Amino acid sequence: MRVAVLGATGAVGRTMLSVLEERCFPADELVLLASERSAGARLRCLDREWPVQAVSARAFENCDVALFSAGGSRSREWAPLAADAGAIVIDNSSAWRMDPEVPLVVPEVNGARAAAAPKGIIANPNCATIQLVVALEALRRAGGLQRVVVTTLQSVSGAGHKGLAALEAELRDQTPTETPFVARIAHNVLPYIGPRARDGWNEEEEKIRLETRKILELPELPVSATCVRVPVRVGHSISATVELERGLDMQQIASAFDAMPGLVFCRQSDPLPVNAAGQDDVYVGHVRIDHDVPNTLHMWVVGDNLRKGAATNAVQIAETLGHV
Repeated sequence: MRVAVLGATGAVGRTMLSVLEERCFPADELVLLASERSAGARLRCLDREWPVQAVSARAFENCDVALFSAGGSRSREWAPLAADAGAIVIDNSSAWRMDPEVPLVVPEVNGARAAAAPKGIIANPNCATIQLVVALEALRRAGGLQRVVVTTLQSVSGAGHKGLAALEAELRDQTPTETPFVARIAHNVLPYIGPRARDGWNEEEEKIRLETRKILELPELPVSATCVRVPVRVGHSISATVELERGLDMQQIASAFDAMPGLVFCRQSDPLPVNAAGQDDVYVGHVRIDHDVPNTLHMWVVGDNLRKGAATNAVQIAETLGHV
């Protein structure tokens, strides 16, 4: 099998290579693609080094799968060309997520949707959405969903290498050469992730609302999010309030979480992003049944945004396609 990776030198791209190797993905050849600036570099994966080349339409010829993590504009430009060349594109940007002809897939939740991709493109959801819907699906199967309200605490690596570099510089009391953040991130929290619309909701908050509905196939589900950037290197955390159709006791909630693939219910201690970093599971804990609002619970959900929130989920989608 021939696998292309667009954005191979970025934070998620490099993590994709690590995940391909760790999961013994059966690729006979890797085609590593990036901007002209990165062309000529060499990256190691699957027990050998591979050259990085500038992206071109010819690079996708004879590729079975193309993993994309190079931003929305590049995805809109190159994904149709890669699909026309015969590759199944698994795209990590937001470019195709809400296209009705493009499945939006979290394998533990709706993996069967990957089988029908009329445009040859499958979308990888937003990093926070992925970990949220894994936990929500467990509850949906047990008690149904009525309403979801979340606050996300998202690490700087969600903004790529520039986000990590900005935090590191500020922790040294230096001014970053460039930053993706609207204000200082070190020792601070920023309720800004993406542009803010006229009605006050920022882009990330709308992504979580719309993507959660699409993945769960609940187009009318009330979902609202407050998205916050925090000075954590890797690992997103989510505080979620979930109103269920049917009330569940703690034993039923625990059983629902235990039965959900890819989800670890932490009974003894609450999950922390520092412990989730480097892991592929989603972790849920600090679960409380509301004292005052019927059929409502509160939970804390943590995951590695570079792995399950991006690279691992993309590779898992590739594994569902029948090539493996």
